[in-house]
Amino acid sequence: MTAPTATGVLGSPRTDADAGRILNRARDLVAPALAESVATLHPWVAEMADYALGRQEQDSGRRQGKGVRQALAVLGAELPGAPATAGVPAAVAVELVHTFSLLHDDIMDGDALRRGRPALWKAYGTGPAVLAGDALFALAVQTLSTAPAAVRRLTVALGDLVHGQADDLLFADRPWTGPESVSIGEYEAMAERKTGALLGCALALGAHFGGARDETASALDRAGRHLGVGFQIVDDLLGIWGDPDVTGKPVHSDLREGKKTLPVLVALDTTRGPELAELLAARDDSGVRRAAAAVAEAGGRATALRAARRHLAAANSLLDSVPCSPRPAAELRTLVAALSRRTV
Repeated sequence: MTAPTATGVLGSPRTDADAGRILNRARDLVAPALAESVATLHPWVAEMADYALGRQEQDSGRRQGKGVRQALAVLGAELPGAPATAGVPAAVAVELVHTFSLLHDDIMDGDALRRGRPALWKAYGTGPAVLAGDALFALAVQTLSTAPAAVRRLTVALGDLVHGQADDLLFADRPWTGPESVSIGEYEAMAERKTGALLGCALALGAHFGGARDETASALDRAGRHLGVGFQIVDDLLGIWGDPDVTGKPVHSDLREGKKTLPVLVALDTTRGPELAELLAARDDSGVRRAAAAVAEAGGRATALRAARRHLAAANSLLDSVPCSPRPAAELRTLVAALSRRTV
């Protein structure tokens, strides 16, 4: 029997269409400022940055990415009642940091493709890709240089992102079972830092530039961090059961790569654990198919879905706790729901 896909379990087609409009509005608003910022770089570095951002002439819209962090920054500014344009500096900064992190992630993970074409390090070389990433990081800080409080918030998020990435890399060398294995608590802390820190930062920076009080910005930061954990868990589900046409990766890809994802960690902590560990060690086609079935049968898929819903509910609860303008608050909730599907 084929396992059900993870796509569609936490959203609706109408939600996706509405979220697409929200994302497009933010991208269109931020694009001129982003282009102006990148144009200040050395011409060769700017060319690489445009490639990484999907902004070259031949690039399709899909190669520009979803623009989730840009949209969060724009909505963050609108939540306290400021115009969307107030969030543009925050949106530019977080998009530059996100792209910088992807360039370095691809090198660390040895991923040759990004959004359906060669990753920057494959297209230009490893050294140039590292240089481009460093330039984007510096440019992000420069974008916020007139607002010291915003720079502090961004650097905290960057520190957490690096911490989470380090944990994720170290998890690969730890055993599947036994006292040295990765715990669910460690996984969630890693996901909050690696994925949630920048999502929370995007919302909080937008709110900062929109004139929100510090406590409001901090609550939005926490909401974004919960969103990031839920986002990562859904990504884990898609990495095992996702539709390849949606994910761009072969079915069961995370199992083949031996990734320590939440559904697998949950299943390993059941009576099926020893059998599953053997299947995961093999990593052949038959083994990964049987491993996917074993994870689902042991409750890994269902438990991961509940965890994702719990974090998304926590994000929405934090939104309830802060004063928000109705329209951007509704759009943010729409975006949260759609992000759980990961198809926008």
